[in-house]
Amino acid sequence: MYVLITVLLFIVCILLILIVLVQNSKGGGLASNFQSSNQIMGVRKTTDFLEKATWALAGALLILSIGGTAFIPRNTNSGAQSAIKNQIDNAVDPNQVPTFPAAEAPAKQAAPATTPATTPAPEPKK
Repeated sequence: MYVLITVLLFIVCILLILIVLVQNSKGGGLASNFQSSNQIMGVRKTTDFLEKATWALAGALLILSIGGTAFIPRNTNSGAQSAIKNQIDNAVDPNQVPTFPAAEAPAKQAAPATTPATTPAPEPKK
């Protein structure tokens, strides 16, 4: 349901942007294109439609935004903590002074161990 409301919100936003861009506050815009006398919708009707469409889309945007908050998916697992909190709990203190063993002479490395001689595998019988 949350995905549906989110998609509807995007559609309403795009339509609202287009409607607002079509309007012109100085009387131009889409209304100025209909200047012939034998048109179906007059200039006043066009501006009324654009104004009503703007208010309707703004109201739909408000209702969908408020209604969408009711459908936000929430994690009901109370035992799990956030990854950031886990990192903070497991963090190393950067102010901690490191403790190194006393300066010792490097120990002599033992000679590499020799491997015992292996016996060859018997040949398969024919």
